[in-house]
Amino acid sequence: MRKDLLALTPLYGSWIQTGSPAAAEILANAGFRWLAVDMEHTETSLKEFTNIARSMEKYGVFPMVRASENNTVEIRKYLDCGAKGIIVPMVNSAEEAKKAVAACKYPPEGVRGFAFVRANDWGDSFDDYVKRANCETVVIVMVETKAAVENIDEILTVDGVDGVFIGPYDLSGSYGIPGQTGHKTVKDAMQKVLAACKRHKKAAGQHIVTPTQENVSEAISSGFTFLALGMDTVFVSEGAKAALNMAEQKQ
Repeated sequence: MRKDLLALTPLYGSWIQTGSPAAAEILANAGFRWLAVDMEHTETSLKEFTNIARSMEKYGVFPMVRASENNTVEIRKYLDCGAKGIIVPMVNSAEEAKKAVAACKYPPEGVRGFAFVRANDWGDSFDDYVKRANCETVVIVMVETKAAVENIDEILTVDGVDGVFIGPYDLSGSYGIPGQTGHKTVKDAMQKVLAACKRHKKAAGQHIVTPTQENVSEAISSGFTFLALGMDTVFVSEGAKAALNMAEQKQ
């Protein structure tokens, strides 16, 4: 998938909040190209993530993790357990971006440790996996603060950063207007990030929690190519509400 990401091909994925392998399997079967398991804002464990990754495999869906922090050991464990891409939160500078990339890459490009793990079939495909991993692992850094916006050009020049993912809610908080994601200040900041992504030919990502034809088309037209559409919790909630509303209207 990294090749398509770098070619700025629109890639549609979704988000997993529940830690449920069944939910991941359902979303994988729906046809999403990638699925990200949120480890930052959920109680999902590493073991649960491993089972989620297993549930995606027969569908050929690209498994990703939104890490809880820019932590080398934590990121290594996700990759060892089967993640093929990492979304790193709160990356505010080029130095922090370099740290994120290094955690995802084997030497000499990074500091990822070697081991016989699930990702290389417990050693059976060790040599092949090590040869491929640095070229295939996707590294996305999150832009969630005023500092990250101000440093966006430096962040995007870091070798190995494949793209950015904008967090509008945290971004609004950083500008002192929490929750006001439609505020001109937040919109202007997002446009600055998008413009930088275009200059550096890097992917720009966004999470559209409640996707519609209009907001997805607007995102693509604006330059976003890495889009998370909805999430397992929202799909269940909205589906349940729609079914109940339909039934009550029939009475």
